[in-house]
Amino acid sequence: MKNNIKFSIITPSFNQGDFIEQTIQSLLAQEYKNYEHIIIDGGSTDRTIDVLKKYSEKVKWISEKDKGQSDAINKGFRMASGDVLAWLNSDDYYYPNTLQVVANFFADHPVSGWVTGDYCVVDSKGKQIRSFIPWYKALLRKHPSKAMLSLANFIVQPSTFWRKEVEIGVGTINNNLHYTMDYEYWFRIFEHYSLSVIEEKLSAFRVHDSSKCGIMYEKVFQEEMKVLKLYSSNKLLNTLHRVHNQCIIKAYQFLSV
Repeated sequence: MKNNIKFSIITPSFNQGDFIEQTIQSLLAQEYKNYEHIIIDGGSTDRTIDVLKKYSEKVKWISEKDKGQSDAINKGFRMASGDVLAWLNSDDYYYPNTLQVVANFFADHPVSGWVTGDYCVVDSKGKQIRSFIPWYKALLRKHPSKAMLSLANFIVQPSTFWRKEVEIGVGTINNNLHYTMDYEYWFRIFEHYSLSVIEEKLSAFRVHDSSKCGIMYEKVFQEEMKVLKLYSSNKLLNTLHRVHNQCIIKAYQFLSV
C-alpha cells in the first residue's frame, strides 16, 4: 500500500519564531500521516522554543548550539527512520497534499531515487511574489540533467525528496557550505540517479528580510560558483552560469528599488 512509505522531514531552525509554527502546521495538516518531523534548533533566543514546546507531542526536536544549517540538517538525518528524506526550512511550508503526492509517485515508480516538484515564492505574510521565478524554473525542469544543473539550479529544495538509500550512497550534506549545500548535494545525487519531476506545486519558499536568499543572494551565487567548478569542467556552461547569476542579481536589485 502507498501509505507504507514513511517520510522523515528535517527542519533546521534558528530564530525563526515568526514562521516556524506555520512550518509545523503544514505537516500536521498533511492528508498523508506516515511521517516524522524532526526539528533541529541551533539554540534560538527568540520565541522559537516556546513554539517547539507547544508541539512537543507532535514533533521531535532538540535545541543546542551547532555549526550552522548544514550541521543541523545532518543531525536530523542521523535521527531519521523514514524511507524517504527531505528537509523543510523553518520559514517554508508544504501544501496539504504534498506528502500524498510524493508517496504515490515513489510507490508507482520504485526505481526512481529522487523527485522534485513545483513551488511558489511567498513573502513574510505568505503572499505570492516573484511568480516569474517558479515559471522560469519549471521551464528548465523540462530537461532535468546534470548539464542543465550546471547552467542553473532549477531544483526546488523544499519540493525535493529522495529515498534513504540515496543518502546512504552519496553521503550527507557538506558541512562547509552555508548557502548552497542543496546545490552541491544535487550534483552528487545526479552522479548516480536520474531526477524525476512532478509538475504539481509542493511547497512555498519564503523570502523575507532575514532569509539567506532574501538578503545575501550575492554571497549565495559566489558560493554556488565554487560548487559548480567542483563538478563541471565545461567552460562554456560555467560562463553561462555566471552570466545567468549576474542577470538574476540585476533583476533582484531592480525589484528591490
